[in-house]
Amino acid sequence: MTALFPPPADTSNRDYSADIARVPATPGGHLTVGRGGFSLHYLNGSLSGYDVEAVKAQAIAAGLPVIDSRCVEFGRVVKLAISGPMIAVGRNPDPEPRHAFSYAPLIVVARSYAAAGAAVYNLDLNQAAA
Repeated sequence: MTALFPPPADTSNRDYSADIARVPATPGGHLTVGRGGFSLHYLNGSLSGYDVEAVKAQAIAAGLPVIDSRCVEFGRVVKLAISGPMIAVGRNPDPEPRHAFSYAPLIVVARSYAAAGAAVYNLDLNQAAA
């Protein structure tokens, strides 16, 4: 029997450095890792895929902010994603109070995910929000 959606090809040797290089120039640029794969967010675009461990290792080594929510209970991740603000990538954050469909600084959203149990890399969670 053939699967309708075959698993993604093993691309563990892929070099993401060109995509990763676009992130630091973007305010709010970051990598998110979740149960459905990864998303690398930068100005005027993003890159998504399933080669999670390779891109995560390369992003951390490059000093990019990384939020990995795979270890967080599914219901908590859903609540954060649906009712929390989105990360302001390449745009100004909205003023407080923030809610679903509003934009917040990366550090604000990263703190919420960290409080839920997500692993956060290359961010000082004690820094002031811009």
